[in-house]
Amino acid sequence: MNAVMHRNYESPNAPVRIAWFNDRIEVTNPGDPFGQVRADNFDRVNDYRNPALAGAMKSLGYVNRFGRGIGRVRVALERNGNPPAEYQVDDSSWSVVSRRVR
Repeated sequence: MNAVMHRNYESPNAPVRIAWFNDRIEVTNPGDPFGQVRADNFDRVNDYRNPALAGAMKSLGYVNRFGRGIGRVRVALERNGNPPAEYQVDDSSWSVVSRRVR
């Protein structure tokens, strides 16, 4: 849901990519950090490139609270015994890798 909500839709030819491997899942999203969000604070600060889309997703029940996605991922992976998610944020995209339980 985070990838859809935070995607940069000004670049319609660059899709969100989800790749499923035997040992990991990789999600890559086009678009740089937006607004107050930077590579050094993306896990603590949120801002919405698409506030109408974010509001609609919340109203439809796809999002329960804003600003909780990364924290929920951390808790779920820890509870399941997975290693922590690996994030890479740069000027043109962000990605997250979730590795399987070792």
